[in-house]
Amino acid sequence: MKLSIVILCWNDLKVIGDCLRSIFATTKETEFEVIVSDNGSTDGSVEQVRREFPAVRLIENGKNLRFAKGNNVAIRATQGEYVLILNPDTIIHEGALDGMVKYADAHPEAGAFGCKVVNRHGQYWISARPTHTLRAEWCTALGLGFLSPISEWFNAGAYVNWNGDTERTVGWLAGCFILVRGDLLRQLGGFDEQFFYYYEDTDLCRRIWDAGYPVLYNPNFSITHLGGQSTINRFNPTSFALDAEVTRYRYCYKYYGAKGVRSLRRASLVGLSLRRLVYRILQLARPNEARNKRLELLNTLLEWNRQVNPVRLVEHGEEPDLGMGLSDRVTER
Repeated sequence: MKLSIVILCWNDLKVIGDCLRSIFATTKETEFEVIVSDNGSTDGSVEQVRREFPAVRLIENGKNLRFAKGNNVAIRATQGEYVLILNPDTIIHEGALDGMVKYADAHPEAGAFGCKVVNRHGQYWISARPTHTLRAEWCTALGLGFLSPISEWFNAGAYVNWNGDTERTVGWLAGCFILVRGDLLRQLGGFDEQFFYYYEDTDLCRRIWDAGYPVLYNPNFSITHLGGQSTINRFNPTSFALDAEVTRYRYCYKYYGAKGVRSLRRASLVGLSLRRLVYRILQLARPNEARNKRLELLNTLLEWNRQVNPVRLVEHGEEPDLGMGLSDRVTER
């Protein structure tokens, strides 16, 4: 088997059919299998896949395992020389998968590959970024990204003067489309399951680099990322934001240790305080409900970061109890 395509599904009835149809319609030269890992969908997604796409291997997990665990279930079942991690809210363009597999064959030195991603309007969507650094966290917190055209030192998480129109090595690829050498991915154990929202793709690409394999980006082949099924839209925004904070600390602890997460906490406090100040000024000048909700969220995140001990958070799972009735936090830890 040349290519195994792994798609994680969770209540994606509105989009997964078009995604699967695009795969079968546009991939004509590559032997492939499609594995859908379903995280307990209740919207008819499973029934649609079973009814309309009998060639697809469907794995029913019975509950929401989140991104890393849900994908890993399917990754362990793959047989392909290459494994493609693909979002269900994507549309494959003509020849994209055939072309990317050929590109990977031509670059045996590399471990992972990304194509150009555009949004539903055909505009470039940033899907390739530099390797995460604590300096970038501080530049983001201080709002220094606007200085990046002067010096890469101020880079706050995106490549300067690059619009995804040339081939290059990249730090990491967005999880909507990551083509990985199958043996390498299985050797690495897939995604690190301690990351439940965000940083799964960042971490995977970093481990690919650490294993001695570059990550390459090729703009000559493309997909559309609809983006309408974003996870954050399905949960309580405060619960989701707090879980994302936990994941952020876990990532930084993995690569920068106790000193790194303490630095991250300081950067978070500075950044959140500055953003709250800006929102307060804007709210005073032109009040509206959306901005008021954003202020409430920033207040919660700021208080949580004030109280958190980042080392004990990561090592022992201890986090502040804000008494906000957030027992329905979206993750199972």
